[in-house]
Amino acid sequence: MPNLENLKKQAKRYVRWHREGRVTVCAILRASLPRFSSLADSEILTQPFRLAEAQNVVARHAGFSSWAALKEGSPKVDRPITYPSKPVLMNAEPCLFVTDLQRSLDFFTRKLGFKVNLTYGEPPFFGQVGRDAALLALRLVHQPVMMKSDEGDLLSASIWVTNAKQLFLEFQAAGVQFHQPLRNEPWHGAGQGGFIVADPDGNLLSFGGRTD
Repeated sequence: MPNLENLKKQAKRYVRWHREGRVTVCAILRASLPRFSSLADSEILTQPFRLAEAQNVVARHAGFSSWAALKEGSPKVDRPITYPSKPVLMNAEPCLFVTDLQRSLDFFTRKLGFKVNLTYGEPPFFGQVGRDAALLALRLVHQPVMMKSDEGDLLSASIWVTNAKQLFLEFQAAGVQFHQPLRNEPWHGAGQGGFIVADPDGNLLSFGGRTD
């Protein structure tokens, strides 16, 4: 049975992409919903698209006839699933190497507002944390995988947020130690900026977005 919480997030992600006008979602909807099958990207993005439809799309891709069937664990559909004519990259999930999994889980949940989606192993050696649409995998290792002494700004992940200033102030109130405070860099556009947080193992996480 697929992880229901992750599938709920995926459905919400499709709705958000459609609302934001991202053409990424158009091929998925064209292949999944008959009413979109003959429409151009621009036409799809002007049509209404609700969460219930997005949930059914996710359920079909998971092999179920509907979202209700997925939640009930009903048998999967026998007919093959229709996919877009070419592969569409859905999302990326950076993997951070950590030397103390529980310490890392505590850091991401108590300091950065993430939730633990899963842990695996006895004792656990792998975990996944998520906040909104951002997912990070955590893999336990027993020695450092990279010497960073000569390269002080090697990023492990970049995460975009609707308002970087709001998130910076939230982290600041939580007592997060910043590797780099909020500021505007040459590659940021007007009204945008970013900051960098180091996790307990020194993995650098960049957060960027609007600052106005």
